[in-house]
Amino acid sequence: MQGGLVLGTAPEGAVRLEFGGVDVPLAADGRFLIAFDRDAGPDATLTAHLPDGTQVVEALNVAPRAWRIEHVNAPLRPSVPSEAFLKMRAAELEQIEAARRLRTDSQGWRQRFIWPHEGRISGRFGAQRIYRGEPGSYHSGVDVAGATGQVIVAPADGVVILASACPFTLEGNLLMLDHGMGLSSAFLHLSRIDVRNGDHVRQGQAIGAIGSTGRATGPHLHWGMKWNAARIDPMLLAGPMGE
Repeated sequence: MQGGLVLGTAPEGAVRLEFGGVDVPLAADGRFLIAFDRDAGPDATLTAHLPDGTQVVEALNVAPRAWRIEHVNAPLRPSVPSEAFLKMRAAELEQIEAARRLRTDSQGWRQRFIWPHEGRISGRFGAQRIYRGEPGSYHSGVDVAGATGQVIVAPADGVVILASACPFTLEGNLLMLDHGMGLSSAFLHLSRIDVRNGDHVRQGQAIGAIGSTGRATGPHLHWGMKWNAARIDPMLLAGPMGE
């Protein structure tokens, strides 16, 4: 489904796997991971290439989601950032993109994810406002309410690919984990970060604390996830809270 993730096993002996025409990494045991962006279309194709040159093609149907859409009877008024902000933001975005390009040996992608913090869901993935017919940006993660200083834990095994040394303009104190196979988590607005770049963390390990740094109206955890360039819904991985 849109915003969802699929774990699979390639046909025995497969030497290459393609998803939408792009190569997908295959683990030694044939396991693989694919995911679908929030706005993924209804169809997708998975192709396994066998040693004798034959192909096994799987046509996939991608179920649509009913996103939380709010129509606002007011015009969209985008802010006009200053030259200083744009310069600073460009450097921040380069750090984020450089982190996402890193590939590690983490096996966290194989695990069932847990919630990094449990509390009231204050923002859902995919929610969006429409301003007199003009769409604003959709919410790219899930927000969990909490108090400043409450500990967050790693939702799965991972390697720290970015632990910001100082708050970013929008994300505040930003922590990113690579779970392997192109799957990563980002934790925004933290009051502190308890791990460093390159650290290997285990599922359930304390990694930081909730805060309201960056562009935030109050203390909460924003947990975002991506598989390569596709933004995905953390709630689909972690399941109902409390389980």
